Amino acid sequence: MAVHDECKLKFLELKTKRTHRFIVFKIEEKQKQVIVEKVGDPTRSYEDFTASLPADECRYAVYDFDFVTEENCQKSRIFFIAWSPDTSRVRSKMIYASSKDRFKRELDGIQVDLQATDPTEMGLDVIKSRAS
Repeated sequence: MAVHDECKLKFLELKTKRTHRFIVFKIEEKQKQVIVEKVGDPTRSYEDFTASLPADECRYAVYDFDFVTEENCQKSRIFFIAWSPDTSRVRSKMIYASSKDRFKRELDGIQVDLQATDPTEMGLDVIKSRAS
């Protein structure tokens, strides 16, 4: 599975310049490559991000989560989310599962890896608990 250059470019912008809050990636099956489907600007909320994921199709996503520690320090964690809802096609789930690790290696700087098959598995409470 090829990775379009734009994927790495947008991820680098999110990581270094913080010009994006999240990025949603999609596998173009015909072209056999991962492309950028959607980008959320820094003002977007976590709800905006989860709403941008299709209910019955697989996607990869990266989310830049800002939080404050118990010591009152402002921190950020970059989450890689493999979204694979139970209602998506079996072939699609297999393609996303088999190319996940290779794609993730292309994005240098992922701090937390999350696999989700329904929205409760990537709720804000889950994100908060995995961030610290």
